[in-house]
Amino acid sequence: MYHSEKRSLYRFLTIYLLSTFLLFAVGATVFYTLEKHHLIDNQRQQMKQEGEYIHHQLIALHKRFSTTLPLKLHAPYKIALLNMDKKPVASNLSLPTSFHLDTEYQIDNGTLFYTRKIEPYYLGVVYIVLATPVDEAALSKLRENILLFMFAAGIFFVILGYFLGRLFIAPMRDAIGMMNRFIQDTTHELNTPVSTILTNLELIQALNKCNGAKEEMQRIEIASKTISRIYDDLTYLKLNHAYHRDIRPLNISALLQERIAYFSAAISAKQLQLKTEIADDVVVPMDQDDALRLIDNLLSNAIKYNRTGGDLRIALSQEALRIVDSGEGMDEETLKRVHRRFVRANSSEGGFGIGLDIVHQVIHNYQFDITFRSKRHEGTEVIITWSSA
Repeated sequence: MYHSEKRSLYRFLTIYLLSTFLLFAVGATVFYTLEKHHLIDNQRQQMKQEGEYIHHQLIALHKRFSTTLPLKLHAPYKIALLNMDKKPVASNLSLPTSFHLDTEYQIDNGTLFYTRKIEPYYLGVVYIVLATPVDEAALSKLRENILLFMFAAGIFFVILGYFLGRLFIAPMRDAIGMMNRFIQDTTHELNTPVSTILTNLELIQALNKCNGAKEEMQRIEIASKTISRIYDDLTYLKLNHAYHRDIRPLNISALLQERIAYFSAAISAKQLQLKTEIADDVVVPMDQDDALRLIDNLLSNAIKYNRTGGDLRIALSQEALRIVDSGEGMDEETLKRVHRRFVRANSSEGGFGIGLDIVHQVIHNYQFDITFRSKRHEGTEVIITWSSA
C-alpha cells in the first residue's frame, strides 16, 4: 500500500472511529442514566409499598390499643418512626443532618430514603422513614455490561471501518495503479532514445565536428538532459517505496562540482552569473542516487525559475548546502504548499511539480532540515542542513 493510500485510510479510520466512539459514548451515557433511574425507581416503589404495609400495621395496633410496636418488615430496611416533634418513637436509623422530612424521596451518600407522613397519626407516629442502600451491585453490573458491549462493538466497528476504508480508497488505489503503470511504460519507452541521444551527442562533441552549430548542439544537450532528469525523477517516484539505499560516506563536494558541470549548458543558456563557495571534502552518509536527486532538483529549480542574466549562488559547508537564485520568488501561501506533489510555483514554466516533492522525500528519509526563504520578485534561498543528522 502506497503512502498516500495509507494516509487516506488512517484519516478515514480516525474520523470514522472517533465519530463512532463519540456516538456510542453519548448513547451509553444516556442508556446508563435511564437504567440507573429505572433501578432506583424500582427501589422507590418497593419502599413505598413497604411504607404502606407499616402504615397498615400501625392502624391495626392502634385499633387493639397496643402500646408496643412489634412491626414486621418485608425487606432489610432500616426504619425510624417519628412523632409530631420529629423525635424518634422507635428507630434503628441515624438520619443525616441534611435530611428533610418534607421530601418523599432523597439520596444521601449512597443511601435511598423514603418518608411517609401519616394523617391521622397512630400511636404517636407521624412520620415513617425507611432507608436502604442504593443497589450498587446492580449498577456495577449495568456498567460492566455497557463496557463489554462497547468493547465488542468497538472491535466490530474497527474491522468494519477497515474494510469500509479499503473500499473507500479502492478508486484511488486503481487510479494510482494506472498512473504508475503509465509512468513505468513511459519511462521504459523514454530510456532507450534518451540514452542514445546523450551518448551520440557526447561522441559528436568529442570528435569536435559541429563547431558551426555550437548553439544548436547546446540546445539539444539541454533538452536531452532535461528529458533524462524527468525520466530519473519519474523512476524514483515509481520505485521509492521499494528503493534499496546503499548508504555510505559520500563526498558531496565532488558530487556538487560534477552536477554543476552537468547543468553548465543550461546555466550558460540562461546567461546566469554563477558564484560558488564549495568547501573541500564535505562528506555525508548518503545513498549516491538520493544525493543526485536532491542536488539535481534544487539546481534545476534554481535555473528554471531564475530570470535571464540573473545570479545563481551555490555554497557548501561542512554543515549545509545553500542555493540562492534571483528569480521571481514565492509568496507565503505558495511556500506552504510548494513541496506537495504536482504543485508548481510558476505554472508558466515547464515541469510536473514533482521536484520539491522528491527533495522532501529525501530530506525526510535522512532526517535533514530544509529551510525556504523567498519573497515575490526577490528570489529564493534554499538551505539543506545535515549537521544534526
